[in-house]
Amino acid sequence: MSLIVDKQTQDDLNLLGKYTPGSVFSLFNKTKTDGGEQLLLSMFLNPMITAVEINERRDIFRYFEQKDIDFKLERKYFQSAENYLAIESPKMLIVAVLTSFIRKGQSILIRDERYGELVAGLKSTMSVLRYAKELSAVLTDQLHSPFEKEKNTLNEILNNPFLIKLIAPHPNGEFEPYQLALYDQLLKQKLHTSLRKVFEILYAIDVYSTVARLGKIMGCSYADALDKEKNVLKVTGLRHPALKKAVGNDLMFDHDANLLFLTGANMAGKSTIMKSLGIAVYLAHMGFPVAANEIIFSVRDGLYTSINVSDNLQTGYSHFYAEVLRVKNAALQVASGKCFVVLFDELFKGTNVKDAYDATLAVTEAFARYSKTAFIVSTHIIEVGEALKGSNSIKFAYMPTVMSGNKPTYPYKLMPGITSDRQGMIIIENEGILELLKN
Repeated sequence: MSLIVDKQTQDDLNLLGKYTPGSVFSLFNKTKTDGGEQLLLSMFLNPMITAVEINERRDIFRYFEQKDIDFKLERKYFQSAENYLAIESPKMLIVAVLTSFIRKGQSILIRDERYGELVAGLKSTMSVLRYAKELSAVLTDQLHSPFEKEKNTLNEILNNPFLIKLIAPHPNGEFEPYQLALYDQLLKQKLHTSLRKVFEILYAIDVYSTVARLGKIMGCSYADALDKEKNVLKVTGLRHPALKKAVGNDLMFDHDANLLFLTGANMAGKSTIMKSLGIAVYLAHMGFPVAANEIIFSVRDGLYTSINVSDNLQTGYSHFYAEVLRVKNAALQVASGKCFVVLFDELFKGTNVKDAYDATLAVTEAFARYSKTAFIVSTHIIEVGEALKGSNSIKFAYMPTVMSGNKPTYPYKLMPGITSDRQGMIIIENEGILELLKN
């Protein structure tokens, strides 16, 4: 089981995509190995939903942040070693030795490259094992660590007498054909499972050390996960991880106040703070560092957003109908009793003002009654906020606009209440659109 997050939410928050500019995955994808990258992707695709699992992984990241390990072995060594271990070798030693001598001869007579590739692969495997030995020494602690089990497994495998002999320097760094056959047999047949485990642990070290270092550089903190029944979500100094000079904001949701009604002008930062919270919740469920000063949260069943919803030409859905379907899907999840975080940006902007007012008011009032879920609902229709003021479970905040002469500026800092800002015409006039049309 993992956190429920649909494709629209992934796209709204720009969570995935190795080559997608500004994606959260690309921010953390600085791993040095292909296996590390695959493990990182697996973590992104499977955010956890139990407090114990989340806090265990969080503690491992904290541990690696304290160790400050710079994973140095180059990707090419792992690729070469992986390719070498994937090449099958004869199961009988006598056949393996004979094959090795034949390939050695072919490499001399007809420039067959297979023998050289085997030697290069074996040397890369030795380099990986030596580096694993270095890391196991760095990870040795007097007291119990959250990575203790993996470290002990690594030490147990590397203390195998054969591997100790293999890791030791060889005369001239070369191998005779019979040595290559012997090592080939032992590594690929008798020790194959153990070697796979060593590589898996190294890939995990790659991910943990890389993400921990990046989190420290970005000024992130680690979340404290609580059981679902606690029903709390508290974030201080919340920022968007992709913004270098982001302004921090504080948010609080619990059983008594589970819905934030958010207003503010365009460009004031409403969408950014909603995306920041969605990303923080997602990363927190992965045990990852979060762009905030502090985050305490009860685990959720899912995360659901409606931020960049568009029409669908293939189905014939209009923009408004696509919005309605997003709200319906959220209602199905919430009404089923699940605990979600739901973010609605500019509800029902695809229809006329009267319908948008009525629909936003009705839907917001209905959602506010489901205290297990934390909601943010943003809108330009500030009159809805006035109609909602009687609800105790709804809090009101806005992103302010500060006028500097006739130019609007944005502090990006949440303020309590409902905005009265109406600078749309000022922006239009500043751009000279009406003057341009008159001329």
